Amino acid sequence: MALHCPLFNKNNLLLTLRRYSSAVSNMEQTILLPSLLRDVPSDELDCEAAEETCRDLYSNYVMLKSIRNTVESSLVPLDDHNTKNNAALNKIAEPLLDTDPEALFRFHLRGLFSVMSDLTKKTQNLTDKYMDIIGVAN
Repeated sequence: MALHCPLFNKNNLLLTLRRYSSAVSNMEQTILLPSLLRDVPSDELDCEAAEETCRDLYSNYVMLKSIRNTVESSLVPLDDHNTKNNAALNKIAEPLLDTDPEALFRFHLRGLFSVMSDLTKKTQNLTDKYMDIIGVAN
């Protein structure tokens, strides 16, 4: 069965990944002194829900660059430091293993689009925040 929804256009995934990569490249070119981001609290709404996600802006900067490098190299690091979070996600995903493969694919693809869009927004917001810190109007 072919995927006819515009969301699943074969170029759309590549475009989404390119947008993220471009946003990170822009962030790197704009943020000349990443150390200024140290100890600046993140504005993330989910900070109260999970302490691990409460980072300073410098940690977010490093994370966003790391994810971009993983996306571009297609290599997933073996020493995943978030094993506690992965174990929780694996428990949630276990019921999905018996799901129809096409439905499972669509579920993961939607998730990937959602995550990449969120990461792109976070990257753009971090760049804007840095501009505010150094006193440059966006």
